[in-house]
Amino acid sequence: MFPFIRRLTFSPLTRHLQVFPHSFYVRSLRAHHRLRHGAPRAGRTVLVPDVAIGTVLSKTPYRLQLPPCMGQFHTSTRLKALPAPLIWMVLKPVQKLVAIIMGRSIRKWWVALPDNRRQLFRQWAWQQRWRLVAVVVTAAAITALLLLTHLDQSPVTGRTRLLVFSRQNYMELATFTSEAYMEEFDKLLLPESDARHQTVERVVQHLAQRNQDLPEMADVNWSVHVVRSDITNAFVLPNGKVFIFTGMLNAVEDVHQLTIVLGHEMAHAILGHAAEQASLSHVVDLLSVVLLAAIWAVCPRDSLALLGQWAQDKLTQLMFNRPYSRKLEAEADQVGLQLAAKACADVRAGPVFWQQMEIREQLSGEPSLPEWLSTHPSHKNRVAQLDRLVPQALELRESCTCPALPPTDPRAIFSKSVHLLLEDAKARPGGGGTPLPQRRPAGEAAPAALLAQSPPPLPSGASLRGSKAEP
Repeated sequence: MFPFIRRLTFSPLTRHLQVFPHSFYVRSLRAHHRLRHGAPRAGRTVLVPDVAIGTVLSKTPYRLQLPPCMGQFHTSTRLKALPAPLIWMVLKPVQKLVAIIMGRSIRKWWVALPDNRRQLFRQWAWQQRWRLVAVVVTAAAITALLLLTHLDQSPVTGRTRLLVFSRQNYMELATFTSEAYMEEFDKLLLPESDARHQTVERVVQHLAQRNQDLPEMADVNWSVHVVRSDITNAFVLPNGKVFIFTGMLNAVEDVHQLTIVLGHEMAHAILGHAAEQASLSHVVDLLSVVLLAAIWAVCPRDSLALLGQWAQDKLTQLMFNRPYSRKLEAEADQVGLQLAAKACADVRAGPVFWQQMEIREQLSGEPSLPEWLSTHPSHKNRVAQLDRLVPQALELRESCTCPALPPTDPRAIFSKSVHLLLEDAKARPGGGGTPLPQRRPAGEAAPAALLAQSPPPLPSGASLRGSKAEP
């Protein structure tokens, strides 16, 4: 009745499928589905359409008797779609190139028009001005509506934000990114047996355990990677991969400062700041495409158009991207201090850390950018903000049944130490004096006594100085 149907008979002795009345290429998902849900009885006939799909048959325990000319069935790996943020990063330069070509083409078309055609076009545009205005207003309303449908509430702080890319999108991108970082730092990663790695591991796990009430913290599997480098930096990917450089371990004075630094970086991850910043950048770039096309269409020469494009990029950075980045850094400081407070750290050490960073920056002699040109708040403003947040953080710490802190405030100790050093420098002949503490060598690590302790309660005098670890 159906010429495209062939008959298959199952033999329980050979556990083979035989094709009758003649050998044929059997590639059928329907046969595979029926075999998976129970082996057919002897002599049972299975009707299978000749569909050219045979990759999944190789996964079944049953073999097919096929002609010698037939090759073996092969399975192919499942193709995974690229994360949306990665696609956007690839297409970002393409959309700029399209805008430049479009604007330049419009300019050349306009220059090539005769004067009478230009006059006719101006008259037509004036006659259709209200329709053109209606088109622009409609496009602006649709854009505003799309932006309103992508508003989201930030966890912990409850701030309303624009979120085009979901946190799940950036989880997928973080997988690609973490693999790239692991390959880049492959020969620089400290072993898990290293004292510095164990210190960071315990602090991170302690922060995660003490903040399990946050779903964004509890749902992430946090893992630590310590990189042997003098760079004073640390970062956390959205999938919980913590990367910290030994230069940062040399910059912190004790485990309290380390807890606050790691709390800040983990706050970026649980707040989804990577997805939020990319969302803003994506929207700004899309809107800038229209302006970029207009620049290349209006400017009479390519050199002026290039200058206008450069000015547009700089204004976009100064007016949108960098201020928003500083805003996210300030929010991470706030939430990171709360995470550290719930982990029973001495939150008063937070302002001290940034005062130390400011002094180290001055001693290094490297020129520092003004805050309005930077993606991060200045050290001075960070100290002022953390000082304002410390009283609330101390109340939160006390509510978490943490051990009492010593009465001596580390901020007062640091200020007094700096004051004494400056007075001593003035009192010495020639203005010389005892230099301010310099950065430790990269090989120094945490003492074994501290590493053997559990993070809670955190000792006030704990230090990462003193002993050597295997390089």
